[in-house]
Amino acid sequence: QVQLVESGGGLVQAGGSLRLSCAASGRTFTSYTMGWFRQAPGKERDFVAAISWSGGGTYYADSVKGRFTISRDNAKNTVYLQMNSLKPEDTAVYYCAAGYRGVSSVRQNYDSWGQGTQVTVSS
Repeated sequence: QVQLVESGGGLVQAGGSLRLSCAASGRTFTSYTMGWFRQAPGKERDFVAAISWSGGGTYYADSVKGRFTISRDNAKNTVYLQMNSLKPEDTAVYYCAAGYRGVSSVRQNYDSWGQGTQVTVSS
């Protein structure tokens, strides 16, 4: 398994931006599809974005398409989520995840998870 540590969360006003990072250690980072999910209080953990091992393929939830960008730096074993034009409804704990099954929005296709980082967007 790979160990994942998220960072970069915080409090931001609506319309602002944040960049989340997820540092991976352990087994070969380039073996993994990487994903971001989020969970608001009292709600399910929802898919946000995913990226293939090479970075050549990406997939986004409709709710973030055009505002968020996922990327990865395999030399640094890190995946990023650039979040622009943030809205109060983006408030959640954001989780990084790693899986072998290709770019997917299905939570069960990811095998390793980080502890999460809180993102709060004020109106």
